[in-house]
This record gives sequence, C-alpha cells and structure tokens, in this order.
Amino acid sequence: MKQTITVRTRDGKQRDLPPDQVNRLRASLSGSLLDRNSSGYEEARRVWNGMIDRYPALIACCTSTEDVQRVVTFAHEHQAILAVRGGGHSFPGYSTCDDGIVLDLSPMRQVYVDAVKRTARAESGLRWGDLDTATQQHGLVLTGGQISHTGIAGLTLGGGIGWLARAFGLTIDHLQGADVVTADGQLRRAAPDADADLFWAIRGGGGNFGVVTAFDYALNPLEPQVTVLQIAFPIHEAANVFQAGEALLAAAPDSVSATFAFVRTPEGMPLAALTVVAIDPPDDAVQRLEPFRHIGPAVFEEIVTTPYTALQRMLDEVAAVGLRYYGRSNFLMNLTPEVVGPLAAHYEEAPSPGSLVLFVRLGGAVAHVAPEETAFAHRSFPWSLTALAIWRDPGTDEANRNWIERTWSSLPALPQAVYVNELEEEGSARVRAAYGMNYARLTALKKRYDPDNLFRRNQNILPA
Repeated sequence: MKQTITVRTRDGKQRDLPPDQVNRLRASLSGSLLDRNSSGYEEARRVWNGMIDRYPALIACCTSTEDVQRVVTFAHEHQAILAVRGGGHSFPGYSTCDDGIVLDLSPMRQVYVDAVKRTARAESGLRWGDLDTATQQHGLVLTGGQISHTGIAGLTLGGGIGWLARAFGLTIDHLQGADVVTADGQLRRAAPDADADLFWAIRGGGGNFGVVTAFDYALNPLEPQVTVLQIAFPIHEAANVFQAGEALLAAAPDSVSATFAFVRTPEGMPLAALTVVAIDPPDDAVQRLEPFRHIGPAVFEEIVTTPYTALQRMLDEVAAVGLRYYGRSNFLMNLTPEVVGPLAAHYEEAPSPGSLVLFVRLGGAVAHVAPEETAFAHRSFPWSLTALAIWRDPGTDEANRNWIERTWSSLPALPQAVYVNELEEEGSARVRAAYGMNYARLTALKKRYDPDNLFRRNQNILPA
C-alpha cells in the first residue's frame, strides 16, 4: 500500500500529496527525499537552536542545482509550505517547518578558490569554517560570522557581520554574483551585469527572493596570524570601561575590531569583557592594542597571536548546536550608560550562566558603502547589540525567555534598526526595521520574483 503524505499549504490547509508524484520527485533527485518513516529523518529534521522542534512532511537533501529547481517547482505546484535550510542557524527556526517541505542545502558544500584572481566560488551548504580553511590556505579571507559552524548562505543573504567587517566591510560587499533559483523554478544569474535588481535584493534582503545555490566572492589578503586582546572587568565597571573602549575604537584604524560582552566565569562571576582584534603585523598589532590595556583595573587580561581560523572558532562551543537560544537585538549609535547600565544589572540576574550580551563593533569599511547601494540599509550604526539567553534544560524555557523580555523592556527607546540575522519572530514592524529605508523597493522586487510568497519562512517581505 502506497503511503500518503499530507502537507500544510500556504493558506494553512492540509493537502494529501499523490504518492506517485512524491515517488517521481524522489526518483528525479540526485540527493535524497526523506519522510517521517525514512532512515535519517530524525537527525535531518534537527536544527541549531534546540528550542525548535518541528516535523516536516518531507526533507529534500539536495546535492545539485537541478535538485533545488525540482523541489522548488514541486512545492510551488502543490502550494506547500517551503523552508530553506543552509546551516540551520535561524534563531526563530525559519529553516524548518511543521508539515511542510524542507529544502536542505547542507549536502552542497563544494568550494573552489582561485588564488591568482583572489576569488572563491562556494556552494550554499558550506559552513564558514570550511570556507575560512579553504581561503586561508592561500593567504586570503572573506568577512564571515563569529561562529565557524554557521552556514554561509543565510549569513551572506542577511548582510554578513564578523570580525573583519571594519577592515573589509560586510560579506555582501564582496559578493560578485550568485546563482539563484526563483519561485518559478528558473535558474537565474544575479550579478551587476546580469539581473542587477535581483543582485541588489539578495545583498541584505535575506532568503525572500529565491534559493541561492552558489556564491561568487572576491577575497582579501590576510596573513594567517591575528593578534587578540581579551580583557575583563567587574561588571559594575561596564559603563565606564565600555565607554573608554568605545572612544579608543573611534580613534583606532579599521584594522582594529572588537566585540564587548557580558559573560560569566566558570565559577559564575559576571564580567564586562572586551575582545579586541588587530590584523596588523604582530609588532604593530600589539601597539594598536596597548591603549585598551589601560582603561581600568582588569581582573583578567591575555594577549595572544593566533591563527585567524582559531579566532573564528573561539565562540563555537558557547554557541553549540542543540543548545536553546532566545534573544533580542538592535543597532546602536553609542554605548551610553542608559543602555549599558540596565543590561549589566539584568545580566547579573540571568537564570543561565551561558547567556551573553554582545556589543559588536561596526563602522569602518561597513560605512563606506551607501545605504541604498545594497539592500542592507543600516550602515551608519557603529554597534550591533544582542542579548541572548543560552541554556540547556527545557524546563527553564520560560525563565530564560522571561529574562530576555524583562531585560529588553528595561531599555530606553532604541533606533528602529535591527540586523535581520539576529531577529526573532517579532512582528511586521520589526521586519520593517530590519530592512529600513530599502523596504519599499524590496516589496516591489518581491512581487516581481516571488508574487505568491513561496519563500516566506524568513523575515518576510510581503509582495507589494
């Protein structure tokens, strides 16, 4: 007896998929098509955030662009909910769904580096750690995230913030082109000289416009070693040392970047910590970092020269796969006491010792690109703030979520601007805040490329 698979449609109804059509799709793929009775389904349905526990009707593990086209066409024809997964790091779990179809790009991990041209072509299932390894073999690099097991696709499409942003700009600032499967199942080339509107939209517009199967990047030269200062202070000194650090960063060259944070020691002591990175030659880098060593009486200090690839893995265990995550984020103009003070006070009450508050420094090359040149509008903000509850026990879900809500509600009014890759499921106003001044153009392009809103499992831009 043939098994009937039921999917949820985009209008919220249930639809039985004809078994012969499911079997034809399965036979047409070079990858695999998993249902709930398939071996490997349980592992394949899991994503990075352990809070997300969903059961797709089908998981298509694609190994080629043709696979992607067939799955997109199938989902469109059957009006099925479609989720696209690269690295699976979506905070609100948009890379999966209940009773829909997951298009899983994770098997597509090929990368080719042209050391002479300083370019890389990477399939969209690749992780940042793999791309970093491939490029650093040639003394080259691309701005990536701060977690090596993040997928390149979602991070790129949302903009791409990382340790090298001040020096080299966002990831999208080095995107030369991309292969995109749009909602009609067609493969399109998005590049400055080929479908320039689509190329503009995918540089900051998230996954709203199609499934990218391959990215072409321009690379920057970077020596394998970077210099890292980690220095920490009692958390009650946060407002003072963060403002002092902010002033030093404002005067520092773009080769110096930083992330400030609230963290806890293994013994549970809350600290205000600064991680400052310089990509200059080691002797010059130490001089660049020296002023940061004198902003207050530190309880911990360490300065090391380390491989860039090790810096990229530094937070991997803090943000391990399967832990539970819930947070809030926003761009900031300054680290004022009115913001830092309440965050520090509430951090001392965090129910989980693994939780973090991060202040990622931007500016530099990020701000050298006009906000209308790409879909990423918020280039003038020097800081990206994220308060993130991280815990393991499902029994403490409510306590951790409530801590985030209390913490966020204690803050003064913040700018209407947020990094789309750090956004939870927070409503249409916050989605508009993510895309800012570019939202109107994005809605018009959404109508052109995805008028039925097939690609809606994201921070969704509605067709105009």
